[in-house]
Amino acid sequence: MSAVNITKNNFQSEVMSSDKTVLLDFWAPWCGPCRMVVPIVEEIAGERPDIKVGKINVDEEPELAGQFRVMSIPTLVVMKDGKVVNQAMGARSKSAILGML
Repeated sequence: MSAVNITKNNFQSEVMSSDKTVLLDFWAPWCGPCRMVVPIVEEIAGERPDIKVGKINVDEEPELAGQFRVMSIPTLVVMKDGKVVNQAMGARSKSAILGML
């Protein structure tokens, strides 16, 4: 499974109503560290059917970025049952991201 593009229109159904743990990647196309994290996040999405991986483009979804108080990108957020259980800013290794889950 690949990462799902999350927008304010599908946030409720894809994230808040998900019965799986959700890993959200807040990113932007112009962000160098974000481009380093993208292949790792996609790889995790393909390897872990037990979690849902979502990507949120902060330029296209400023309301969602504000809702999560994203101050710098990339920001990774782990949600369970509609609640934030873990959050980290900056590029992370695959093992560090998996450790957040």
